[in-house]
Amino acid sequence: MADLVRCCKHEIVGVVGSGLEAIQAYNRYRPDLVLMDYWMPKLNGATACRNILAKDPSARIILVSGWAPSDDARESGAVAILPKPLDLDRLEAALHDVAESLRASAEATISLTSIVSRAGADG
Repeated sequence: MADLVRCCKHEIVGVVGSGLEAIQAYNRYRPDLVLMDYWMPKLNGATACRNILAKDPSARIILVSGWAPSDDARESGAVAILPKPLDLDRLEAALHDVAESLRASAEATISLTSIVSRAGADG
């Protein structure tokens, strides 16, 4: 998966082997996006996803699965569930969607900050 993400011109801050390591890596790096397999040792991707989102509701997580998404995966809070084998075009589209949502979120924060600053200057 890491090679496909690199092909899409995105930086990778960590590669882990279990759901527990994914949670630890998220806490350490606070990446813009987590891309993880549903089936992992120690904790599956859906459980790791819920754990990350409980601590950081703004986290963006994409799950990847070779099986049809279960209710557990659909209810995990992931922004997307991509099927395996991972298709480069589909991955690129999902990464683009997350990047756009990050830009929109940053613009909303900048606008809010500007409004708050102006309101503070008037008062």
